[in-house]
Amino acid sequence: MSSNALDDRVLVLAPTGRDGALTCSLLKQAGLSPVACDDVAAACEALTEGAGLLMITEEVLVPAAIQRLAAFLKRQEPWSDLPILLFSGEGATVQTRAPTLRMLEPLGNVVLLDRPIRPTTMLTAVRTALRARRRQYASREALRTERVAVHERDKFLAMLGHELRNPLSPIFVALELMEQSESRETSSKCIKVIERQMRHLTRIVDDLLDVSRVTSGRIVLQQRPLELTQLVRRCLQSLEQAMTSRRLHLTVTDDGPLTVDGDAVRLEQVAMNLILNAIKYTPRGGNLRVSLAREGDAAVVRFHDDGAGISQEMLPRIFDLFVQADQTLDRSMGGMGVGLTLVRSLVALHDGKVEAMSDGPGTGSEFVVRLPLLDEAAAESTDETAHERPSDPAIHRRVLIIEDNEDSREMLQCLLEKRGHQVSTAADGPTGVALALELEPEVLLVDIGLPGMDGYSVAKRVRKALGASVLLIAVTGYGQPEDRRMALEAGFDRHLTKPVMIDAVEGLFVQSTAVQGPALN
Repeated sequence: MSSNALDDRVLVLAPTGRDGALTCSLLKQAGLSPVACDDVAAACEALTEGAGLLMITEEVLVPAAIQRLAAFLKRQEPWSDLPILLFSGEGATVQTRAPTLRMLEPLGNVVLLDRPIRPTTMLTAVRTALRARRRQYASREALRTERVAVHERDKFLAMLGHELRNPLSPIFVALELMEQSESRETSSKCIKVIERQMRHLTRIVDDLLDVSRVTSGRIVLQQRPLELTQLVRRCLQSLEQAMTSRRLHLTVTDDGPLTVDGDAVRLEQVAMNLILNAIKYTPRGGNLRVSLAREGDAAVVRFHDDGAGISQEMLPRIFDLFVQADQTLDRSMGGMGVGLTLVRSLVALHDGKVEAMSDGPGTGSEFVVRLPLLDEAAAESTDETAHERPSDPAIHRRVLIIEDNEDSREMLQCLLEKRGHQVSTAADGPTGVALALELEPEVLLVDIGLPGMDGYSVAKRVRKALGASVLLIAVTGYGQPEDRRMALEAGFDRHLTKPVMIDAVEGLFVQSTAVQGPALN
């Protein structure tokens, strides 16, 4: 169906006699929307507003009228081919009609009906033409949707390019500076810059992937009793440096422990995104207020800032994907408009709600998260040990890295060797399997996309040959739940998504009970 009621109108151009009035009366009785037009000029004006069909009597079509109508129809959009029903003069023959038919060619989509015509035949012709016209409207909507999608895609790619280049630029500068400087202090500063920007890059990629997983229903929460106040305070503490650098004043209030049934990793994403959002849009020297309270059977967290604020037009769309209030060319605020979408989706998965409030630009904003509270019995089982960082390993391992990317392979080898592990490497699947069977390492770090033999095949062969004595860890850029399932089915013990932190790798060395071979001392 068309989106505009005017688009379904039937224009009737029969200014002489009673044809026009009778036709309009018949169409109206049939539930259609007829509009009588006195001349071609009136018909063209009505067509500009919208119409599904034009009905004309042959007497109207003098050469000047045909030229004017043809000129109007030439300006139709590509999707449009207006149907025209032309009623011939009574008693017309093929010979007498020939000149009229030649004149009608510029009009395009014309159906000629001989008079006298039965009412049922006319109504059938009208309804058939309107159905065809509605298919044109469907094409129009598809084109509009495609244009919007292309525009949003191009806008997103431009934002993505901007956000990726921002951290890449200081990384390249820091590397160049390290090459040119022999100062340990300068190198230390450069390393911190690189580390900070790499974490930012990782966050961009993770946010994009998480939005995709959440919106497609491929994310599964690992829920347990969780103390929300401590979680939010941890997030604030981790962003203390960012707030200090902008000289922001932070105030935190709480009503004590608030226990919810939550996934700690996902709720940290919610809190981190909302805190970062407040930091981003609050000017230097501004104020942030975070409050946690019990309201009925809900835990309520409010993130308030006195920064840029949100317009009333933007408020209903602020959680939509790729939407940002700041659309200026310099994009000084940064971001791709995925963080708040992720917040809304993750809160909804926890059976909660999130809303944004603001009195307008320059008045600050407040984001409020509401999550169901657990009852007292369930709250007693709250376990905060999941966030404790694993202690450093007291023993060292024999490790084999199978990775085709030379830089990744060498850097990971250097890091592990500096921490006392004995490391061998291979650049492809077959070589990796041969080395594993020869050296019998305690730990294998295996990429999935290997030349010669993929990581899954490597894991199956090594597991079959060495059994449970080896810890198999997949280290890969494939991070979907399906990828983890396939890794476990192939024989891997753990699955790590690139980029990996060395502490995470060593943490698996410590936690695993699969390693039974003698350790290096």
